[in-house]
Order: sequence, then C-alpha cells, then structure tokens
Amino acid sequence: MFGFVQELNYNKKSMQSNKMATAFLFLIVVFIGGVVIKLAKPVLFPFFLAIFLSFVLSPVLDFMTKLKIPKALSIILIVVLSFFIIYLLGSLFFSSGKSFAAEFPKYGQKINSILISLQEKFKLEHIEPEVIDLSKQFDLNKLGGILLSSLGPFFSFISNLFLILIFLLFVLAGRGKLKEKVKMSFDAENETKINKVIENIDKQIQKYLAIKTGVSLMTGLFVTIVLLVFDVEFAIIFGFLAFLLNYIPNIGSTVATILPVAIAVLQFDTIWPAFWILLIITAIEMTIGNFVEPKLMGSGLGLSPLVVLFFLFFWGWLWGIPGMILAVPMAAVIKIICQNVPSLQFVAVLMTRV
Repeated sequence: MFGFVQELNYNKKSMQSNKMATAFLFLIVVFIGGVVIKLAKPVLFPFFLAIFLSFVLSPVLDFMTKLKIPKALSIILIVVLSFFIIYLLGSLFFSSGKSFAAEFPKYGQKINSILISLQEKFKLEHIEPEVIDLSKQFDLNKLGGILLSSLGPFFSFISNLFLILIFLLFVLAGRGKLKEKVKMSFDAENETKINKVIENIDKQIQKYLAIKTGVSLMTGLFVTIVLLVFDVEFAIIFGFLAFLLNYIPNIGSTVATILPVAIAVLQFDTIWPAFWILLIITAIEMTIGNFVEPKLMGSGLGLSPLVVLFFLFFWGWLWGIPGMILAVPMAAVIKIICQNVPSLQFVAVLMTRV
C-alpha cells in the first residue's frame, strides 16, 4: 500500500514536471519564432502581403476564368494591374508625404501665433516668456525630417514590389492545386472532409479580406471627398491613411480622424471647419464601422479587443507600422482556420468577442 502511494506521488510529480517542461518549451519556441520572423521581415513581409493580395484578387481571377479567359493570361493581367496600382499609390503617398513634411514650418508659425493669442486673450501674464520663446525655437523642420524618414520604412515595400509580385504570381498560379494534392494523399472519405474544410477556410478568408478591403476603400474615399470639399491641404494623403488605418479597429479610425482635424485647425483662421470635419468623419467612421461592415461581414468574425491589442502590439514589435496594419487581418485568418478545425475550435471561441 505504501509503495502504491509512493508510486502515485511520483507519477503526479512527473506529470507536473512534464507540464512545466512543455510550457517552458512552448515559450522558447514562441520566442525563437518571433526572433526569426523579425529577422526574416525582408522576405516574409512581401510574402504575407502577396498572400493578402491573392485573397483580395481571387474573385477577379474567378470572374475572368468564368469569362473563358485563359488562367495564365488572367494572372498576368492581374499582376500587371496590381503593379501599376501599388506603384502609383505608393509614389503619390510618398510625394505627398514629402510635401507635407516641407509644410511643417508653416504650421509651427501657426502654433506660435495660437499660443500668443491665447496668452493675450486669457491674460496669462504669469506665464514665463520662455514658454513662448521655446515654442518659437521649436524646430519643425526636424520633425518634418523625422516624418519623412518614417515614410521610408513604412513604404519600403515599394522597393520590394518586384518580390511581392513574384510571390503573388506563384500564389495565384497555385490556386486550386491543393485539392488535387489532398486527393492524391488521402483516401476518399478523408479527402472529402479535408477538402471541405480547405474550401470553407478559403471562402471565409476571401470573403473577410474582400469585404474589409472594400469597406476600407469606401472609408478612405469618403474621407478624401470630405476633406476636398473643405479644401483641406493634403486631402489625398489623409484619405489614403484612412484606407490603411481602417484595418486597425478603433485605434486606426481615431488616428485617421485626429490627423486631418488637427491640420484643419492649423490651416483655417476659424475653428468651425475643423469642427464640421470632425463631426462628418466621425459619423462616416461610426456608420461604416457599426452598421455597414457588420451587415456585410455577418456574425461570428468579431474579435476580442484583448486579442486585437495583443496582435497589434506583437506584430507592431515585429514589423512596425506595416505589421500593425496586417495584424488584425492575420488574427481574423487564424480565427477562421481554427473555426474549421474541430481540435482548434476552442481557440476560435477564446478569440471571439463576448
């Protein structure tokens, strides 16, 4: 009896030590994987972006195939068109960013005049003169330089555009071949189940990314129109930012609203244009985010705010701003995959918004 109890205690200790070892090993694998992904950014980021684009462009390829256009020709046309669109948008944004950085000194003078007028209006005589002198000495040329230098890493994929399109070419060319490989690798019963899961995953990811991209494009277009109507400087660059930042829930839309409103405050002599811009853009963001997108997307794809924050911080640490933009779509893709794999469905439940 004593030997049995002793053996039972030994088994419990062994199980606990195995669990600790497994957890420790998991942490090591996650850490090493994160380091590898961070170091492999020059290759992995174009690859991830190519996969992202392939899901967005898949409906176009399917439509062209239905029109009896040869698949090879369809892929070439899609890749060439994607090249021109990405190149033109990247060049437009970068040139606008350079102009925006060059205009910073003008906004610095406006800030100085606002501070002086506030001091005179509220008779803040107790404020030391050094406060205003400090604002006058605030060199926004340096801030403009910092902004301009930050645009380089953000749009470094322009320099890797060729690599992105090569990946896109192979990903689109390989669409539909996975089913054939599964058919060759498994028996009829398992092949049917696996292909059904793959088809569901493909359709759901394609639907999510296509709708998210369409909604983001709609948001960016509306923001651009509003800013053009109010004659706000750099309306196109803020509209493009609204398009990109819409992939980041809540945080992205807030930043995309604050930036043009701040410029409007500095650009106009009265506060009213900025007030109306804030009101209209907020209404656009709320309408699209709370009504249009959920209706198109359907239920079941809502992510927990904690999951969103984790992915934002994690991918932001790995790849910076580009990683933050791709973070939430990647989280949604992981959730969709887990939803369709029975052994991983509990992960999808944990990632779901309550």
